[in-house]
Amino acid sequence: MRTWQIERRKRTRHLIELGGLVVKAGIVDLTGDDRAIIFGALLWMADKLQSDQGEHARALWTAKGKQTFGDG
Repeated sequence: MRTWQIERRKRTRHLIELGGLVVKAGIVDLTGDDRAIIFGALLWMADKLQSDQGEHARALWTAKGKQTFGDG
């Protein structure tokens, strides 16, 4: 298999895993699979992470995610 094929498969797997997180969090059901809402929420998250409250949000969200995954 060529290098570009391996990299493409890695990228595809990564994107599928990220999509799985959106489903696992219940976002798809809560928004009625409205992609504009989901994308808007992701943009809001990105803005929050880039703001002066970014480190606080990162710490809060990391703790919540680890708790849910059973890591913390």
